[in-house]
Amino acid sequence: MSLIVSSPAFSEGSPIPRRHTGDGEDLSPALSWSGVPPAALELALIVDDPDAPTSEPWVHWVIYKVPVATYVLPEGVPPVFRPGFPPTALQGRNSWKSVGYRGPAPPKGHGVHRYFFKLFALDKALHLAEGLDKAGLLKAIKGHVVAEGELMGTYQR
Repeated sequence: MSLIVSSPAFSEGSPIPRRHTGDGEDLSPALSWSGVPPAALELALIVDDPDAPTSEPWVHWVIYKVPVATYVLPEGVPPVFRPGFPPTALQGRNSWKSVGYRGPAPPKGHGVHRYFFKLFALDKALHLAEGLDKAGLLKAIKGHVVAEGELMGTYQR
């Protein structure tokens, strides 16, 4: 099954506004989704940049333990392990080794980068610690993904 992920800040394949980047206020964009299957018990989100000049995609955000009754993440989720909304959500570490969202900040002159906001619906409420990185979250959700979807935005300097 596919989840439909959207944002009022940008549409599929379009530029992410400066406000949501390292050149602006560095606020996470508001996100919403639909199509969560009845078998889902929890959601997780990973945002990464496969165009980064690194061996692995550069991770911008890891948030998980999002309740399925939640259909939106507000703009500006605080960069703390337990942001308070959604109530059970936990945030992990990005590629800067900090917690929460860090917006696009590709090397100057490196061209257009793509940023994938990947949402996963899980068939199990997982008992996870705060501060997981992308690899740790992917390992934990393996075998529990019942649907996924993504929204891709771009940015360049």
